[in-house]
Amino acid sequence: MPHSRKEQMEAFGHFLDILDELREKCPWDRKQTNESLRPNTIEETYELCDAIMRNDKNDICKELGDVLLHVAFYAKIGSETDDFDMKDVCDRLCEKLIFRHPHVFGDAKAETAGQVSENWEQLKLKEKGGNQTVLSGVPTSLPSLIKAYRIQDKARNVGFDWEEREQVWDKVKEEIQEFQIEVAHLDKDKAEAEFGDVMFSLINAARLYKINPDNALERTNQKFINRFNYLESHTIKEGKSLHDMKLEEMDKLWNEAKALEGKNKPLVGRQVVS
Repeated sequence: MPHSRKEQMEAFGHFLDILDELREKCPWDRKQTNESLRPNTIEETYELCDAIMRNDKNDICKELGDVLLHVAFYAKIGSETDDFDMKDVCDRLCEKLIFRHPHVFGDAKAETAGQVSENWEQLKLKEKGGNQTVLSGVPTSLPSLIKAYRIQDKARNVGFDWEEREQVWDKVKEEIQEFQIEVAHLDKDKAEAEFGDVMFSLINAARLYKINPDNALERTNQKFINRFNYLESHTIKEGKSLHDMKLEEMDKLWNEAKALEGKNKPLVGRQVVS
């Protein structure tokens, strides 16, 4: 059963007390700055995402703790320079949540998640210190695939979108044709630009059909890894090398891996990227 609010607050307070002590007494923790923590923060975020993709509840809990540690650490550093502390972080978050949910804390109406999302972008443009333009809220350091999805989604929220989602397929076909033309011309620079357009249009199609393209691609990545590991492990068991195998032999093992997936059986040598 979930813990009571009092128990949760006590645990959070205990965590902050531990962080205070580490910052004071541990040489490594005492040395950290915003800049030194940043790479680790990115890594911890990806590790949380990996746990979510695997639906590993224990790992999700553990990785959430690691992400929370970073949030609290940045707040601790902010308090040492009198810029902000954890209370300021929480207060600003609460203010933002209340402001951006007038359908909950005010008189506005929003009956669907789509309406909430559309209102969200409009409110972000209005709030003090918020984004000055629609796309300014998209972090420049986002991975390109996720960035493309966020750009398209933000544009949709202000009405810049296809009237009918089926219309996107003409654009996908057009971009593929333009890519093929540049490939045939052996113009690498133009081919790269056109391939980017192909990917952007496919991400747009995924968005319109409510498919998260990053999740979809990661599922395919994991599927390929599992099948290739099966292929490699069986090759090693037979005392062979992948370099010495014919493509037909590889295809046979690959199809075996596919068949095992269809029967929900574990693949030999299965690994998960961490």
